[in-house]
Amino acid sequence: MEYQILNTSTCLLVLLVFIPTGLGICPSSCKCSGNDRNVDCSGRNLTVLPQGLQDNLTYLNLSFNQFVDLDHQLTRFTNLRTLDISNNWLKNVPAHLPKSLWELYATNNNIKVLQKLDTAYQWNLRVLDVSRNMVERAVLINNTLSSLKFLNLSSNKLWTVPTNMPYNLETVDLSSNFLSQILPGTLVRLQHLTSLYLHNNKFSYIPDKAFDQLSQLQVITLHHNPWSCSDNQNIPYVLQWVQATAARVVGAPCAQEPRVSPTLAPGSSPAGTEGSAMVPQPTGATKTHKQLRAKEVPPLVAQRQPGPFPGTERPQEAAATRTILLQASAEGNASLAPATASSTTPMTLSITSGMPTHFSKMPQSTTATWRREEATPSAPGTQVPSRGGRWPAGLLWLPLLHALA
Repeated sequence: MEYQILNTSTCLLVLLVFIPTGLGICPSSCKCSGNDRNVDCSGRNLTVLPQGLQDNLTYLNLSFNQFVDLDHQLTRFTNLRTLDISNNWLKNVPAHLPKSLWELYATNNNIKVLQKLDTAYQWNLRVLDVSRNMVERAVLINNTLSSLKFLNLSSNKLWTVPTNMPYNLETVDLSSNFLSQILPGTLVRLQHLTSLYLHNNKFSYIPDKAFDQLSQLQVITLHHNPWSCSDNQNIPYVLQWVQATAARVVGAPCAQEPRVSPTLAPGSSPAGTEGSAMVPQPTGATKTHKQLRAKEVPPLVAQRQPGPFPGTERPQEAAATRTILLQASAEGNASLAPATASSTTPMTLSITSGMPTHFSKMPQSTTATWRREEATPSAPGTQVPSRGGRWPAGLLWLPLLHALA
């Protein structure tokens, strides 16, 4: 009887100790699911781990908090598969993480160095994301992280592509760093790599044979790098590799460089430059031709002046117009000039060579017109005999002149 009581008390004690853990107690500042094995404590402004977390967690989200140090605080979660410690103030990857991890997200922290002990014993780790930190150096031990498939070190301060990367990697993101060189043999082991992101770095060329072993590569990004397209010694390798590879190349080097034309007309832009097809630049010969066309004056002046008849216009007289002074009396008989009562006002005959542009609209008499010399205008109120009035006076003098002869 006493033995049964002792066993009963022992069982009660065990239940009191393990029931809270077995049933699962979700911390008040977190959200739990899956029998309280999936815990989300993100965005709670936490600085220390909340109380009540059970040891058999499989998912723990501590992102968007204010953790500064989590060393040795996560070791007890031996069943943990996914750990998210992104967007905190961590200065390093927490030490002694559980070896059961499959995925580790530590983006947007203050991590400066990825130490070799941070990943040395993570045999089961498949995803490692340490992007958007200040990592200047990533030290990886050879033949470690054998299960790693995805490595994201983008948006850091790396100067050299990390060496000793795990040979089973399928995706490597090294974009938005300061990478300028790839040491020999760095990518030789990555024969399962399918995606490689190297855009937005400082590469000026790729060393010879650096990509030769990437037989499974499907996508590679190379845009936004300061490629030395004029370096005939180092740049040819990557250009030839881009042409020969079966992978999809995003941002091929030197693809946008304009080709130098042997001769270019003055004022013209080289083919391939932006805007050349939209607005062609005139050549020097074209400009000269336009200037000559602008200065060219046709034989019939295009400027018009009011004509002698209503509704008609007369073109301005060109340089071919000749002015001839005529006397009202007959030539060759100066002795009879005093006896004549006709005026000796000098007259001019203006004869215009050529044909007006609007000849069909003008009387033909306008091609040769009489006009008074502008230097001797008629006095106001005086009547100037018309041309028709002078002809009868001339006929009266003809018999007298014949009789005198």
